[in-house]
Amino acid sequence: MGKAGGRGDFEWVYDEQPHTWRRKEILAKYPEIKSLMGHDPQLKWVVSGMVLTQLLACYMVHDLSWKWVFFWAYAFGGCINHSLTLAIHDISHNVAFGNKQARWNRWFAMFANLPIGLPYSASFKKYHIDHHRYLGGDGLDVDVPTDLEGWFFCTPPRKLLWLFLQPFFYALRPLVVNPKPVTRLEMLNAVVQFVADIVIYYLWGLKPIVYLISGSILCMGIHPISGHFIAEHYMFLKGHETYSYYGPLNLITFNVGYHMEHHDFPSIPGSKLPMVKKIAAEYYDTLPQHTSWIRVLWDFVFDDSIGPYSRIKREYKLVKQE
Repeated sequence: MGKAGGRGDFEWVYDEQPHTWRRKEILAKYPEIKSLMGHDPQLKWVVSGMVLTQLLACYMVHDLSWKWVFFWAYAFGGCINHSLTLAIHDISHNVAFGNKQARWNRWFAMFANLPIGLPYSASFKKYHIDHHRYLGGDGLDVDVPTDLEGWFFCTPPRKLLWLFLQPFFYALRPLVVNPKPVTRLEMLNAVVQFVADIVIYYLWGLKPIVYLISGSILCMGIHPISGHFIAEHYMFLKGHETYSYYGPLNLITFNVGYHMEHHDFPSIPGSKLPMVKKIAAEYYDTLPQHTSWIRVLWDFVFDDSIGPYSRIKREYKLVKQE
């Protein structure tokens, strides 16, 4: 199987995403997987511990020199913040308190958002639904880069810059590709976040705020954990649009590496996705997978056949006509 093209245009396909039929097939063969769906009672405690750890870190960095503020932001705080964005990803699927407590999930996501420094959780939820429902959808899935990104960021130096700027593209791309009205939940998210930032600034000054926000930006850019952004859906092998990674970094990223399994069963908490792979091993063991997120970043930058264009796209015509 040849590598996917990294230049020129996206890979357009005209069939449904594979997760739809594989989900039906696996559930028919292994109905016990339904028992894994639901909430994860441990998630709220793990996330609360991470938020409190960052609050303690804010106190500890407030009198450090600036070079150490940035060092610890990249080496420690940013790792926690990136992990919290992945906790928010899980919470967006209502796995913290269950589908019957949707509001509790939204509020708890705002709590998990606090160390990130900028409001994120409500907007993420609004667009992430489309990413699952319309995977690769032209004008619908804002996870797919724009044509401008694909055209410009096509050489190693430019792709390296694109990785560094990735947090900004993730924040701004939805406003270009699929703008939606601002919701009350997003406004509440912003108010809660900025009040928390003001309190931290009042207590300990500017350095903790810089520690939190710079850590979020740096660790969602060029950082080993950020390899998952590229690993999940960039077409390293032609015709394959979702990939899993089963390595040790799953331990600090809520198993986001089990991405094939997640798209097949988005209502199953990350903590239980390894059980999905174990039960339905024959469906996943033979599929292409990544063994290193660092290697993913390296290949993305230096392999001419891979770039922002290395994504599968679809037209969802029925949605467009509504």
